Amino acid sequence: MGASRVAMAAVAALLVSAGPALAAGKDAKVWAAAEKARAGQLDLLEQVVNIDSGTGDIEGGRKVTALLVPRLKALGMTIETVPAEIPGLPENTVATLTGTGKARILMIGHIDTVFGPGTVAKWSYSVEGDHARGPGVADEKGGVIEGLYALQILRDLRFTNFERITFLLDTSEERGSPGTRALIDRLVRAHDAELNLEPGDAPDVITVWRKGSMTLNIDVKGRAAHAGVAPQDGRNAAVELIHQLAAVESFPRSGDGLTVNLTTIQAGTRHNIIPEAARGQINIRARQKADLDRVEAAVKESAKSTVVPDTTVTVSRENAFPPLASNPATDALAARAQAIYAGLGLKLATGGNGGASQSALAYEAGTPALDGLGPVGGGFHSEKEFMDLRSVTPRLYLLTKLIMDLSANPPKK
Repeated sequence: MGASRVAMAAVAALLVSAGPALAAGKDAKVWAAAEKARAGQLDLLEQVVNIDSGTGDIEGGRKVTALLVPRLKALGMTIETVPAEIPGLPENTVATLTGTGKARILMIGHIDTVFGPGTVAKWSYSVEGDHARGPGVADEKGGVIEGLYALQILRDLRFTNFERITFLLDTSEERGSPGTRALIDRLVRAHDAELNLEPGDAPDVITVWRKGSMTLNIDVKGRAAHAGVAPQDGRNAAVELIHQLAAVESFPRSGDGLTVNLTTIQAGTRHNIIPEAARGQINIRARQKADLDRVEAAVKESAKSTVVPDTTVTVSRENAFPPLASNPATDALAARAQAIYAGLGLKLATGGNGGASQSALAYEAGTPALDGLGPVGGGFHSEKEFMDLRSVTPRLYLLTKLIMDLSANPPKK
């Protein structure tokens, strides 16, 4: 066999092994539908961004849901309103679309943000060049709206080759989904694949690994006293907390591996009182569960001894999400997505970051998961947050085609 025939045979073998997505080029109908959807997609995004819906804002979360649910119903979806699993959170929404095929596909998006009440009054949706800005514009309202419009395109094209598509609107992801954990566990186990609508990273990356997240609360109990008349009678909880924080000084603060950072500190009530209580919160991110346990052990060991006499230290742990480890099932989904993107003449990179998400829960349940499928963004959790408008139509096309591809060839769990 000549060199050219060998090369052709190799390409053919690659196409067969990769499945239909790699063999296919641009789907003109889906691309045209994605382009047509752009104006409505961005208009709805503006409306949703201009609603304060920080985690725990029950009224704001309900306002966002009230905008989205009628549109989901209009697509023929069955709506289940699920109360949050802890107090102080809005209800979650599970929208289900039934088809004629065999695949069971779950999309997850969250409508809560990290921004508090009154943010929109100071900083609302705006467009600057290729960037849309506003609270939660990329994390994750842009992805939620993308998911809705992918469903709209499937309906317009009369595509029904799936058993069901389920769309979960989570209202507490920014705190580790404490109001949704049992619901997520139920849903990921009942589906063949989970597609997460968190934003893609720049320049055009989907997420194939994520760090796990936990917070350690270090609470110090001391004794109050008059800071001027009898400071010697006090036991300064703030001073003891500072000593306790030395336990994490040796851990890295940045990088692709373990990171440990002090995020909040509270002590004292008045300038003239020795503080009797203090709290520090340490946020830990790690790609391995063992690293989370290692940091906790170090902090608890430090708490056994104090520098300030008659003070006591208590350490408690708040888990958010476990790590989404690099794994073959996610890599296989990423390869399908890359093949679809290649049909547009675009390159889709893979990567990971320290932002935890629900995909880790799907992974732990044995359900293939792919993350970072929303529009590309950056500056998350700050007033620098943006969504790259150039990614809006390609990412909508990608999500729609990926659902179609998974419908035809559902992954094995």
